[in-house]
Amino acid sequence: MVSRLVAGAAPRASALAPFRVRSFRYQWPADLATSWALEMETIILGWYILVETGSVLLLTLYASLRFVGTLLSPLFGVAGHRIGNKELLCLMRITYAVLAATMMVLAFSGALTPVHVFILAGLMGSVSPSDLVMRYAVIGETIPAHELLGATSVSRTTQDSARIAGALTGAGIVAALGMTPAYAVIAGLYALSFALTLRVGGPRRAEAAGAEDVSSWRDLKEGVAYVWHMPQLLAAMWLAFLVNLTAFPLVNSLLPYVAKEIYRTDQTGLGYVVASFAFGALAGSLFLSRWGSAIRPARMMLIFTVIWYTLILLFAQMETLVAGMLVIMTTGCAQSLSMISMSGMLLRNSDDRLRGRVMGIRMLAVYGMPVGLITAGPLIDRYGYPLTAMLYCSIGLALTFYIAFRWREHLWHADAPANRR
Repeated sequence: MVSRLVAGAAPRASALAPFRVRSFRYQWPADLATSWALEMETIILGWYILVETGSVLLLTLYASLRFVGTLLSPLFGVAGHRIGNKELLCLMRITYAVLAATMMVLAFSGALTPVHVFILAGLMGSVSPSDLVMRYAVIGETIPAHELLGATSVSRTTQDSARIAGALTGAGIVAALGMTPAYAVIAGLYALSFALTLRVGGPRRAEAAGAEDVSSWRDLKEGVAYVWHMPQLLAAMWLAFLVNLTAFPLVNSLLPYVAKEIYRTDQTGLGYVVASFAFGALAGSLFLSRWGSAIRPARMMLIFTVIWYTLILLFAQMETLVAGMLVIMTTGCAQSLSMISMSGMLLRNSDDRLRGRVMGIRMLAVYGMPVGLITAGPLIDRYGYPLTAMLYCSIGLALTFYIAFRWREHLWHADAPANRR
């Protein structure tokens, strides 16, 4: 299947091709430092809340705070257009460093409480969901169009590697070093990321585009209207919402339930399951970093979304830890091949002036995940995880085929702009 996607394409580009661009040589390690710090923070604070409060409800409340800023992502895209994507990314990352340093000081003084964690996590969650938006926006304005998918794939490795490391270390970093040293490491990573981001290139978007002095609200409406009238972008947005509603909950937030109730394993076993998924996703990222310039993005997105749902169905039937790890590893690979292809297609098919806003609107699809989770809870209680997964995947597959058929001229035809290599 993959051979058909790349058949007749130009010779594959080197996975290191994006690093020929000076800006990317600074952006990649900056993104890596941020991703590692974010993943460490999520694990450390999640474990802290669970230990200090003993409440799973409060743990889920803390987790939900990570998405609180998703609705602001389009506004970050607008702000990046006005003040410059690099400049906004620098402001965001110095904010991370300040909040982490505040947490470190509270931990050092012995004053840290769950209330402080919720407040600081809420502030962090208002900004951090847009980090991915701004990363892609900077890539879009600094990387040549024919290398965008490869650069997006290489950039994605920063997230996947961070999740692998975070899953394997878990709360052990606090047990080994204590909260204060752990947060000193996190704050240091954020500070390093900020320093490297200062070296990233890229024009100030408002100046480069010669933008008029119009309101931010008008900028945002312009971005929404642009997506609405671009069929390939609109189709991708609907697909992104669909997978966040019906796929990501089953192989992301519900994995603790699977590990505990189905595999009868502990936190270490959960770490292995999460790391297996992330390892598969990393493999997919590395594949696209090598072959990304040769594939047809929209076709790749659709094909591997179908494979992703199929593998989730298979994963839901596994009853042992080892079997589950093997299946979810391939699931992570399919997810990566689908979602990175989507991001590359969005970047390639968006006007330079509107790219940040388009990626910000893309982030709104993440709100499908809490809806899917809230609905899945009662269903799992009543019917179990396998039947709930079957229902979700059946809906997901049916609507994926509908999207593919509804926008077939824009997503499947080889000569469609969305399949431009």
